[in-house]
Amino acid sequence: MITVSSDRFWDKVRRTAGKVPFIDQIVAIWFCAMDPATPTRVKAILLGAVAYFVLPFDVVPDLLVGLGYADDLAVLMGAWRAVQPHVTDAHRAKARQVLDSGNYPA
Repeated sequence: MITVSSDRFWDKVRRTAGKVPFIDQIVAIWFCAMDPATPTRVKAILLGAVAYFVLPFDVVPDLLVGLGYADDLAVLMGAWRAVQPHVTDAHRAKARQVLDSGNYPA
């Protein structure tokens, strides 16, 4: 299974919140992947998308204005479509609450 540290994930969220229009989906995916009720196969797909977002190497570098996160979005949307029923309203609400408060978990 793919592993992504919580610290690395939340650090990337802090740096990109307000700059990446799909940050709420990334955080909802994170909460779904951390949910013990989520099947292992689904967690692997979701953590793969999160890892692509978090890791510093990309097909399109994140620093390119306008295009930098396009590849991250494509990976995210592919994962989202594959497992969408598992990303619940509770995961989305928790993501929105964390992003709105700015109190990111450690």
